[in-house]
Amino acid sequence: MSTNPRGLFLTVEGVEGVGKTTNIAFIRDWLENAGVELVCTREPGGTPLAEELRELLLAKRAEPVDPSAELLMIFAARAQHLSQVIEPALEQGKWVLCDRFTDATFAYQGGGRKLPVATIEALESLVQRGRQPDRTFYLDLDVEIGLARASKRGATDRFESEERAFFEAVRAAYWERVKADPQRFSVIDASVSLAEVQVNLAAALEALVSQHLKS
Repeated sequence: MSTNPRGLFLTVEGVEGVGKTTNIAFIRDWLENAGVELVCTREPGGTPLAEELRELLLAKRAEPVDPSAELLMIFAARAQHLSQVIEPALEQGKWVLCDRFTDATFAYQGGGRKLPVATIEALESLVQRGRQPDRTFYLDLDVEIGLARASKRGATDRFESEERAFFEAVRAAYWERVKADPQRFSVIDASVSLAEVQVNLAAALEALVSQHLKS
């Protein structure tokens, strides 16, 4: 496939239990079959240092984690991820598919933890220097259904152990992001069957690839 000088940056977002892992694998396979040179990664994580920070963030601990400390660790991991993985891949014309990015920070730390949006925006500006996803696939699902699905996976991490009200606030914050930038988001109803979800994802991917080739 011919590519633009810079690749596309794609992200996948959603609350617990929406099927991100399964559907990211579907997106990866679909794009690779279409001839896209793709880098798959995740947040927090994506580099050795960022993965170490991920482990610190997700681990359950007796010591309460201050929300600001949590936010700073997330952006520290993101800074490393951007400089070592995302930006170099995009510069080489590769596409990047990332499991979560800054929308998750606004949702989880802004909506869930109630940190000021202005604080997140300041760190976003410092770390990302204008870098935003070109397209975000938001998998949407009722929180109660999502938590029921997630509970079947076994042991939960520090975030998955939060109460339902936390995830309701997260979902509401995601929708605020969608409403503020509807052109960037492809909203996918994750309450339907997996086959239907993937039909809808394939349609969105087909439109994206066609648009990119014409640009």
